[in-house]
Amino acid sequence: MTTPHAVPPSTSEPLWRPDPERIATARITRFHAYAAARHGAPAPRPEDPAGSYAELHRWSVTALGPFWHAVTDWFDVRFTTPSATVLADATMPGAQWFPGATLNYAEHALRAGEDPARAGRPALLRVDERHEPEPVTWAELRARVGSLAAALRGLGVRPGDRVSGYLPNVPEAVVALLATAAVGAVWTSCAPDFGARGVLDRFQQVEPVVLFAADGYRYAGRVHDRTATVAELRAGLPTLRAVVHVPLLGTPAPQGALEWAELAGTGSGEGAPAPEFTPVPFDHPLWVLYSSGTTGLPKAIVHSQGGILVEHLKQLGLHCDLGPDDRLFWYTSTGWMMWNFLVSGLLTGTTVVLYDGAPGFPSPDAQWRVAARARATLYGTSAAYVLACAKAGVHPARDLDLSATRCVATTGSPLPPDGFRWLHEEAGPGLWIASVSGGTDVCSCFAGAVPTLPVWTGEIQAPSLGTDLRAWSPDGRSLTDEVGELVVTTPMPSMPVGFWNDPGDVRYRDSYFAMFPGVWRHGDWTTVTSRGTVVIHGRSDSTLNRQGVRMGSADIYEVVERLPEIRESLVVGLERPDGGYWMPLFVRLAEGAALDDALRERIRGAVRSALSPRHVPDEIIEIPGVPHTLTGKRLEIPVKRLLAGVPLETAVNPGSVDDPELLRFFEKLARERAVVSGPDYAR
Repeated sequence: MTTPHAVPPSTSEPLWRPDPERIATARITRFHAYAAARHGAPAPRPEDPAGSYAELHRWSVTALGPFWHAVTDWFDVRFTTPSATVLADATMPGAQWFPGATLNYAEHALRAGEDPARAGRPALLRVDERHEPEPVTWAELRARVGSLAAALRGLGVRPGDRVSGYLPNVPEAVVALLATAAVGAVWTSCAPDFGARGVLDRFQQVEPVVLFAADGYRYAGRVHDRTATVAELRAGLPTLRAVVHVPLLGTPAPQGALEWAELAGTGSGEGAPAPEFTPVPFDHPLWVLYSSGTTGLPKAIVHSQGGILVEHLKQLGLHCDLGPDDRLFWYTSTGWMMWNFLVSGLLTGTTVVLYDGAPGFPSPDAQWRVAARARATLYGTSAAYVLACAKAGVHPARDLDLSATRCVATTGSPLPPDGFRWLHEEAGPGLWIASVSGGTDVCSCFAGAVPTLPVWTGEIQAPSLGTDLRAWSPDGRSLTDEVGELVVTTPMPSMPVGFWNDPGDVRYRDSYFAMFPGVWRHGDWTTVTSRGTVVIHGRSDSTLNRQGVRMGSADIYEVVERLPEIRESLVVGLERPDGGYWMPLFVRLAEGAALDDALRERIRGAVRSALSPRHVPDEIIEIPGVPHTLTGKRLEIPVKRLLAGVPLETAVNPGSVDDPELLRFFEKLARERAVVSGPDYAR
């Protein structure tokens, strides 16, 4: 197995250090003192923040029960029925957290609004491409959730039923999610830039009984009508009992659909029923997220109400240092796990900023302008956007008032050193830069922000509390300052309770526990440095991962190969050393066909329409044939390695290929194009 080569940590000074006041007032500092006094954590060492965090982290992964008990106490988790124990079985998969306990995620997301002093303050800030924030107060949010939850119950929705959303990042989506959770039903969503086939591949698996559907959305200054797509969804989801029309474009409800305003209301909420929260078991499903679908249908990943609640309280309240006076803005869509994470900002009483628009419209600094106008204290974006701003000559600190913003976080792909330096120079030298890494699989971060630690260029600050992240060799040895497989050796509450329709957890076990039984293997190359930081080198499998959105090659093949001119295709994605991402599509043409500009445009249009703009390849290249294994599987990973510069004899065993000569094309292309250079990408 070929892996990237690690570079030992430099001995230079860190890019940023938190000042003593920030360390002293950080919530994680106060939590550490509390956990030491009440739950047996090691005593804090104020004179050595790095050593203090390392000792707290070590305790958090070796004393899982006391650590998570401390988290639930610190954040005052409301158990309707308490549990006698925190962790009854630590076996992975199948760890049993808080057995017998009942609670409700939505109750915690809305409890900040119970305080009359906060009821009139904004819970949500809606922002579109006009960049004018529109508040939804805590009182209004509670009223709308209460009304909609009552309406769902009136429609016969019961705990365990699935409720789906085809909605952009708007308050209506948050209300629908929270109302679903309040009832004890299971939420699932797709962004409206997904085509009908991509949505049905997901929703048909979970058989929703209600669909919340927008009539369209606005993006990059253009109106995108989705009424025809919604009609396809209705026809393809026979389990639906109700469709709720969300008129973002102002269109009337189609025949048979219910109006959003009649169910949820839109005003101040006076006279609306108080939200009623159904207590559910700790491991009761909260939502279903989806994998990329590389080798077939996307995996339907089920997360629990209790697991997400405690994990997100820890991540947002301790690691992101968010509380009632903060505002959280993360550029995302409802088809990405970061949207679910963003909504969980409500758990800490934080105002959540919902931006529905293009990332760089009407100007490349659009996201920075949203952060400035919304007075975001934490702004999250992608590494690709940071690098695009650098190339476009954006100067956010010079041109905008970012005085409220104390942290910029990045995810989706590793932030390269140039991205760290650009943020430090152009967004402000006092800015806390938090590169984070996690996954849809756990809907959280394995490693990321720690407000009490320094930031080193090109490195993630540390593994998260409660996450025993390691870099392992193929034989299961823990590595330091060397590249290995990213593994997690102890359970996390937000690990999936399973996949939907996966009898015996066969697919679940095969996805994460086949390489190292009993240990979570995530599919990333990582380095854990001797100073405790983490470096992510990219995917160790063939999943396409553009701007943090994991995509399946099978989805693309299905669309492209409907065209009569295309006999077969192959798609791969490669992370460039500069932080960019290159996703070429290789096509074998049918006899008599020619790959001209017209056909290229038809391919791009078909992919954009059926799937999403993110699925559109960067380049379309004709090949003589697609190489396969002897059992007929396309050789995505070997082709990816060849394009990364790995020698043919290392990239693949020629004896396992149906036509080894086809691989010479990709080897030659890599030499001619120098697609990706540097040993860190030779995997």
